[in-house]
Amino acid sequence: MSLSSLKPQVETILSNSDKTLDERLLSVCQLLDQEVSYYNWVGFYFKNGDKNELKLGPYVGEPTDHTIIPFGKGICGQVAVSNENFIVPDVAAQDNYIACSITVKAEIVVPLFVNGENVGQIDIDSNTPDPFTEEDERFLEYVCEQVAKLLA
Repeated sequence: MSLSSLKPQVETILSNSDKTLDERLLSVCQLLDQEVSYYNWVGFYFKNGDKNELKLGPYVGEPTDHTIIPFGKGICGQVAVSNENFIVPDVAAQDNYIACSITVKAEIVVPLFVNGENVGQIDIDSNTPDPFTEEDERFLEYVCEQVAKLLA
């Protein structure tokens, strides 16, 4: 399955104004979790007001204790500072990794920008070693661009 084939479904979910923003984001998480076999935890983090921290938004997967992540801490916290995509092929090799589950082998985090400001990110954990490709990166950038339209 091509990730780009999911784009129309993402657009349909996000354009459903009968649902709240969180309901739409959760539906996107569910779609990605169901349709991409190596996406084992899919969620959004958003900047927590004026604080230099991220707050967990809608997600699908194992429950996490990491509902608040300080900027700079872990992969998500680093992306909040760097404003750049971060692909981790092997989480065991990362010094600044926050373990959510012992089954997680890899992670990808893509920032979400509104008017040039990093306001959040999509975070995906995989139980498969080194599964993420440039196709994943481009697709998740697209998802973030579509979500940003709702936040602008």
